[in-house]
Amino acid sequence: MSVDSASQPLIHARGLTKRFGTFTAVDAVDFDVARGEAFGFLGPNGAGKTSTMRMIGCTSPISDGELGVLGLDPRHHGPQIRARLGVVPQHDTLDNELTVRENLLIYGRYFGLTREECARRADELLDFVQLADRAGDLVEPLSGGMKRRLTIARSLINEPDLMLLDEPTTGLDPQARHLLWDRLYRLKQRGVTLVLTTHYMDEAEQLCDRLVVMDKARIVAEGSPQQLIARFSTREVAEFRFAPGIQETLDGQFEGLAERVERLPDRVLLYADDGEDVVLAARDRGLHPETVLVRRSTLEDVFLRLTGRSLIE
Repeated sequence: MSVDSASQPLIHARGLTKRFGTFTAVDAVDFDVARGEAFGFLGPNGAGKTSTMRMIGCTSPISDGELGVLGLDPRHHGPQIRARLGVVPQHDTLDNELTVRENLLIYGRYFGLTREECARRADELLDFVQLADRAGDLVEPLSGGMKRRLTIARSLINEPDLMLLDEPTTGLDPQARHLLWDRLYRLKQRGVTLVLTTHYMDEAEQLCDRLVVMDKARIVAEGSPQQLIARFSTREVAEFRFAPGIQETLDGQFEGLAERVERLPDRVLLYADDGEDVVLAARDRGLHPETVLVRRSTLEDVFLRLTGRSLIE
């Protein structure tokens, strides 16, 4: 496999498969990631997202299929690929006994950077992730959001061509999540290619130019968030909630009101291009829910339609 060029995808996978004994974690998936793109893997726990990321990151060998990363073959060029990656793992691996700045300085030395270059980049990155005022603090007492920002700063110390982020905002409060989104968006503006896994639908909509939905080790859909919503949902959703015991008596009364009707234990979802028309039509039929919410369709509607609402243990 030749050295990458601007016209080639940064990641190219065909029939990519990962097995652990008799268990297939990733089942012959195909995808490409373009240079400068923010690309997401969306799926429930156990869908194969992290296993795919580990193969891309050259920390888990592929079982079958074809994979190219940065124009190189991970089976033969793992060290060269890893030298050009920035990795944000699902769980922080910071050294709690060092200061914030020392975590960056030591990590930079792993890539062969001089002490002077490590110091320069560390100061720039701490400013970028808004941690410059905490440079001399130990890591252990930092908040979860600060630790995630420091992990992102550390992943950038080698000025990577490609960043891999596995569940980057899991466990963070809304303020920390939005600050992290802003930093990732700024990285994308700088031309850094982002590949992330997430099970937060709003995160995927905010960050991803394009994504794949994985379920049971396979890719079940691919496209931009807007394309997936247009393909698998409707423009709006009307949510009806009824008093206890009423919904069970309404068999057949939702028929023809919307393009698709989904009955949940606590509410009824009616998918249509005009949710207000659905509400008026329902009232004409004598339906009187306790509460009504008309909202736009989201990636969560697509996700639940493709992967189901049952919990996967």
